Amino acid sequence: MRILGVDPGTVNLGYGVVDGEEEMHMVDCGVIKLPSRIGMEERLRHFYDVLSKIIATHRPAEVAIEEPFIGHNVRSAFAIGRAQATAVLVAVNQGLPVHYYSPAQIKQQITGHGQSDKQQVQEMVRIQLSLTELRGPSDAADALAVAICHIQHRRLDRWLSRHTSR
Repeated sequence: MRILGVDPGTVNLGYGVVDGEEEMHMVDCGVIKLPSRIGMEERLRHFYDVLSKIIATHRPAEVAIEEPFIGHNVRSAFAIGRAQATAVLVAVNQGLPVHYYSPAQIKQQITGHGQSDKQQVQEMVRIQLSLTELRGPSDAADALAVAICHIQHRRLDRWLSRHTSR
């Protein structure tokens, strides 16, 4: 199963494509970067266009998206929510199912601890994808973590359905 993971942001949007039937391996990852001086609507349109091309190129079966962390800055969370909604719209327009994970769920799934820091998450992503090194911005690693989290959830669901139906 090929999964597109998305780490939404208003200036940087991370994406990661992971195959995960038997063993997981990275297909592609990167960051869509735009200057903050460009208007929000134009950035969202650009995110939409680039994500559409990534889906057309890699043909994922599903899309997993990190939910925005609200914290104390509600305005920032709303802005990130717009980028998240753009990613959802791209996926839905391509007929792909969308799944959502909170930052704590992703960290818990990847590292075994929901309060892990970025370096711990990046190192576990590197290990789980059997990469010698993980290059690039942390937004790309975060998107890979979202995809890995979803793959692991799907594996657990399949295992549970086989073992609880007996």
